[in-house]
Amino acid sequence: MNREQGGIWVYVGHSGGQIDRSAVELLGKARKLADKIGADLSAILIGFGVKSLSHELISYGANRVYIVDHERLANYTTMPYARLLGDLIRVEKPGIVLFSADANGRDLAPRIAARLETGLTADCVDLDIGDFEDKEYGNKYRNILLQVVPAFGGNVMATIVNPERRPQMATVRPGTFEMPDKDLNRRGEVVPFDVELEEGDNAVEVLEVIKKEDTVNFDGARIVVAGGRGVGGIRGFNLLRELADVLGAEVGASRAAVEAGWISLDYMVGLGGQTVRPDIYIACGISGAMHHIMGVTNSKIIIAINKDPNAPIFNVADYFIVGDIFDVVPKVIERIRLLSS
Repeated sequence: MNREQGGIWVYVGHSGGQIDRSAVELLGKARKLADKIGADLSAILIGFGVKSLSHELISYGANRVYIVDHERLANYTTMPYARLLGDLIRVEKPGIVLFSADANGRDLAPRIAARLETGLTADCVDLDIGDFEDKEYGNKYRNILLQVVPAFGGNVMATIVNPERRPQMATVRPGTFEMPDKDLNRRGEVVPFDVELEEGDNAVEVLEVIKKEDTVNFDGARIVVAGGRGVGGIRGFNLLRELADVLGAEVGASRAAVEAGWISLDYMVGLGGQTVRPDIYIACGISGAMHHIMGVTNSKIIIAINKDPNAPIFNVADYFIVGDIFDVVPKVIERIRLLSS
């Protein structure tokens, strides 16, 4: 597949002059998909003064970076972003367009799909390229985007395809894919796109942007210590915070712990919260429901501590301890401090 036949596009979010980590992760995955079918990979940057970011995107695998630059696009607003990106897609006709499933991506992607009268698969946890046969009508399709999503509460994985309409579109959960290597010797093309704003683009004006202070940051975390219903309450999470402190780790939580009110939603790991991929994930008092496991499955090592010997988490854990966290965790903390002294 060459440029004329389509290619793969990634919409790139950014803030404060920095490319969003989730966009870089998605770009790395898209590079692998593009290589699989011999396609071009393009990144789309919309904003003001964003051209300086294009070379970083090329170093992460983009063959081409489309720049949509205007002072009135400095802050994300739905209508002009949706119209301009839709216009660009109509002109260039990519075969696949991917978005990170963050706040802006979830707002923008369905509006683009509606404008282009094509399908959209939301919150994918994996992507691939492959062949598809419609057994009902006998139609066969080559190099179709295979979009993997959890279904039935995360108990099964479904693969969705869009064989007839173009572009094929999907949003992908942040943290799903690993960061790609940067190659500063890579060369690519930077393509400016002429901006013509319309009357309707002024429907919303951003007066001020207030950045929320992050209470938890799983991006790039090497170790995550997470608690579930078995932690028992706030006292249990205080113990996990102590363990996280000695390990230099981030604290996470299962849905059950969040719904119990022991910790805020910002800390939730799983399909309803954040996807993590640390070197070590320590699950304390977490039973291991599928909707939680789907958020941690890319962890390099999973360690589970649970007093229930039949906890499902043990089926996916690399190492596990059957015991009460109030017996086990203090001993782990003591041992780590001893080894660090």
